[in-house]
Amino acid sequence: MVNLKTSVALLIAVILPLAHAYTWKNVKIGGGGGFVPGIVFNTKQKGLAFARTDIGGAYKLNADDSWSPLLDFANDTTWNYWGVDALATDPVEPNRLYLATGMYTNSWDPNNGQILISKDTGATFTASKLPFKVGGNMPGRGMRVPERLAIDPNSNNILFFGARSGNGLYKSTDYGVTWAKVSSFTNTGSYIADPTDTTGYNNDKIGIAWVTFDQTSSSSGKATPRIFVGVANKGSDNIFVTTNGGSSWSSVAGHNSTYLPHKGVLSPAEKVLYVTSSDGAGPYDGTLGVVQKYNITSGVWTDITPVSGSDLYFGFGGLTVDLQKPGTLMVAALNSWWPDGQIFRSTNGGTTWSPLWAWQSYPTMNKYYSYSDSLAPWLGPNYVDTTPGNKQIGWMMEALVIDPFDSNHWLYGTGATVYGGHDLLKWDTAHNVSIKALADGIEETSIQGLISPPSGPNLLSAVGDIGGFRHVSLTTSPTTGFTNPTWATASDIDFAGNKPTNLVRIGTGDSTSGKQVALSSDSGASWSQDYGAADNVSGGKVALSADGDTVLWRTSANGVLVSQYTNAFAAVSSLPSTAVIASDKKNNTIFYSAAGSSFYLSTDGGKSFAIKGSLGSSTSPVKIVVNPSVTGDVWVSTDKGLFHSTNSGTSFTTISGISQAWAIALGASAKSGGYPAVFAAANKGGIGYYRSDDTGVTWAKINDNTRGFGSASANVLTADPRIYGRVYVGTNGRGIFYGDI
Repeated sequence: MVNLKTSVALLIAVILPLAHAYTWKNVKIGGGGGFVPGIVFNTKQKGLAFARTDIGGAYKLNADDSWSPLLDFANDTTWNYWGVDALATDPVEPNRLYLATGMYTNSWDPNNGQILISKDTGATFTASKLPFKVGGNMPGRGMRVPERLAIDPNSNNILFFGARSGNGLYKSTDYGVTWAKVSSFTNTGSYIADPTDTTGYNNDKIGIAWVTFDQTSSSSGKATPRIFVGVANKGSDNIFVTTNGGSSWSSVAGHNSTYLPHKGVLSPAEKVLYVTSSDGAGPYDGTLGVVQKYNITSGVWTDITPVSGSDLYFGFGGLTVDLQKPGTLMVAALNSWWPDGQIFRSTNGGTTWSPLWAWQSYPTMNKYYSYSDSLAPWLGPNYVDTTPGNKQIGWMMEALVIDPFDSNHWLYGTGATVYGGHDLLKWDTAHNVSIKALADGIEETSIQGLISPPSGPNLLSAVGDIGGFRHVSLTTSPTTGFTNPTWATASDIDFAGNKPTNLVRIGTGDSTSGKQVALSSDSGASWSQDYGAADNVSGGKVALSADGDTVLWRTSANGVLVSQYTNAFAAVSSLPSTAVIASDKKNNTIFYSAAGSSFYLSTDGGKSFAIKGSLGSSTSPVKIVVNPSVTGDVWVSTDKGLFHSTNSGTSFTTISGISQAWAIALGASAKSGGYPAVFAAANKGGIGYYRSDDTGVTWAKINDNTRGFGSASANVLTADPRIYGRVYVGTNGRGIFYGDI
């Protein structure tokens, strides 16, 4: 057996207090804000459940329906821990928890994956390194129940893990500490979502989808001989079985292999394996699929697909059985984008089904549920939905579970949140259940930009997938996201220094979702399109002049553009297309920029720029921030350190001890009339988050081993000009944190 234990003990629980200890909390967006591809209940300990996300780590369910994050210790070195491709909770020793982590299998993540092992239900972890990559944010990341990582319910020292990229099936016999390839399992999955893709993202093999132990084939203390494995093959054998614990394998004859097997769930009392399939790997696609059940005793497959013909315009993802009521199961559509998602329930093993909604007569829907978004009001009628319909049920529904101890309790994950309720049995009587947003505590948004103006709300955000918010409260979920115009993703936001109620935000869509520049004059309460923006130009970063009349826009693919008084944007030919930009917060005609080792200055409202100074040996500037009270006082973070100028970039001081810096921010000073506090995500003898109260002479580290904030280069910062010491960290997957002294 190959020892893969090159594990680094993480045991991240207790640390020595820092001299400048900070209290960190999540800014409550609420509702999750991203894809939850997996939710798993423990079958031995009542109330124990975990959820995994694609870019935001894993969570543990609390008794009040809220969730607690488990991987906030992940830092710039271990950032790929937040990509959780599978989880397993031990059915024998419930304190044991396993997470298969790694973000991408292509070049975007240079690191191999690992199995994170906990013996205390997620309070601490150790890592067992794997010899291949794991893709928590890759295609097909929802294709697994009971997951591609599974524990033998009869001999819990044994685990199996189905890898991606053609790496095959792996087995551990020592609680996940070491792993060896199962050489007898040779069908490693041939399906590729898009063979023409050149990024490595869509053209990698999905691999093995799920591993399901048949606990009825053995008894406690003896390894389970019968194990089913679902593989991402399309049009060829894709469900396999062993009856000798993995020594040999064969295809399970008779199943419909036209589609990809997304889930394979055992109903032990029935001795039946239920399988949902879709014509795509998900989570975004799915236009056809089937639901089947396999009678293990008779060896017979039965097609139990809930709908057919023109009613079948989706595949099937989510699948769960009620362990308290054999024959009761539920499946979720993948994906019914219009008019809403769909879930079906059967109480007789799939012979008949009832839906969560049905057409009364088009366009009127009979909704067999009540809906509450009280914990995250922005999810409901105010949701940033750029596709037709008023969706409540959701989309990307791969995670669907019934509590094994409580037939009334159910949960399901969507592309935006976790829904569920506590009166599921009413489905079978009154045919009406209560659905509620139940993702409180899950914050998994990707933050693109943050501002903290000197007036109005203390914080406004530009957010991936759900647009962005004006955070009137940091502890209460916003009632609505940015609208009019509505974009799925806002890539940046800025305010005018002299008129801070004037804002600009940028979207990443195209002409179908409107021009991608929006302006506000009331601190983000209302917005209007900037009709000077061209169609099909989007993304990038933005800077608003001090008086709010000029927008400088470094677009994602169309270079740098400038517009005054909402006139048509014009190209800024004097700047490289990758330039970092910022506005002076006092002088309306001054803008700053940086590219390579050069620092640029504009004194004509961004129409033209000239090289003003040098950033030493820098090759990649990251961020420019400007003292809000003093023209020409600028800070620049780069791949070679942190630079400060008090003369508009004519000369720079290199900040001692900082070898590399990413996000930076200026906030309220430590004393009245003093210089703003400087915050930086930087490498100062180690990558971390730092604050200086003396213009960069000395620094205090403000994060510790319990708050790593993931990848430093992916994060954004802003600091509060009204509250000394407060800084906001926008992460790529764990939402927004705010820190106070």
